[in-house]
Amino acid sequence: MTRILAIETSCDETAAAVVEDGRRVVSHVVASQIEIHARYGGVFPEVASRQHVLAIVPVAEQALQEAHLTAAEVDAIAVTRGPGLPGSLAVGINFAKGLALASARPLLGINHLEGHIYGAWLYEGEEAPPPPAFPLLALLVSGGHTELVFMEDHLRYRRLGSTRDDAAGEAFDKVARLLGLGYPGGPAIQKAAENGDPAAFAFTRPWLKNTWDFSFSGLKTAVLRAVREIQAAGKPLPVAHLAASFQAAVADVLVGKALKAAAAFEARSIVVAGGVSANRLLRERITAEAPVPVHIPPLRYCTDNAAMIAAAGYRRFAAGQRDGLDFDLMPRWAIDLVGESMSQLVG
Repeated sequence: MTRILAIETSCDETAAAVVEDGRRVVSHVVASQIEIHARYGGVFPEVASRQHVLAIVPVAEQALQEAHLTAAEVDAIAVTRGPGLPGSLAVGINFAKGLALASARPLLGINHLEGHIYGAWLYEGEEAPPPPAFPLLALLVSGGHTELVFMEDHLRYRRLGSTRDDAAGEAFDKVARLLGLGYPGGPAIQKAAENGDPAAFAFTRPWLKNTWDFSFSGLKTAVLRAVREIQAAGKPLPVAHLAASFQAAVADVLVGKALKAAAAFEARSIVVAGGVSANRLLRERITAEAPVPVHIPPLRYCTDNAAMIAAAGYRRFAAGQRDGLDFDLMPRWAIDLVGESMSQLVG
């Protein structure tokens, strides 16, 4: 049995977790900053890093207590190295380095996006569900990233396409602000869309033909144009219809491109990960329409958390990765370059 303690502070969630053998979650603790950043309409980087400083020690202590372990009793300590906000990453990395030094445990710097993918392997309880089968197609959808990644095996990534402008999560946040729905935008739009007609507005579907890339800037602009036209006419804003139509457009593109890529590369399974994977319509659509098994993390492991970092950390640890105390943070760390950025890989 291999137990990994992980620390995650890439953005505005301070998290720690202990995971066994890369799958079973033993403890999972998250200190959220959503209420703090809601007043700004988005994450305020300096505030986020200060909150991490305040929360990191009690969060890590609670994760170890719930696992009935000390830091010296885990097999390794994993920490998010990037991508993310530099100030936030620095807090987690420096804490993990100090803890690794004090407990004489190996240290692993983990790619945040890699962690999101391995969130699909997590489970709670005693009985493990079947893991995703290789080769697989991963759809990564979050506030900063929208990517299609092909995996032939563990730790082997081929990025097929990514966003050219706004990521899906970023588009949700911006449209939510346009509609006066607050932050974070994903849950707010999903709730508003429950009473809306997804066909009320014929918003554009940015397919970007002959490429696996994404672009949601034009869709965001289409919503803005519709809002301005309605307001100029002096009519009440049909928020529910606008939210439902926008959400349907995003889901159409994400599901359509993911299924097409899965077929083109003969994937045996599909993984959907990242904060936007918590969206109910996306989950329902891709699960119902995919011809192969779809693996989506439980809702609590869709948004940023440390359990997913521990899951990826287990794979890195098993592959022989051991990082020294001198590695630096990597705010812009593409997942297909993760192998080139390890401090040390042996065996």
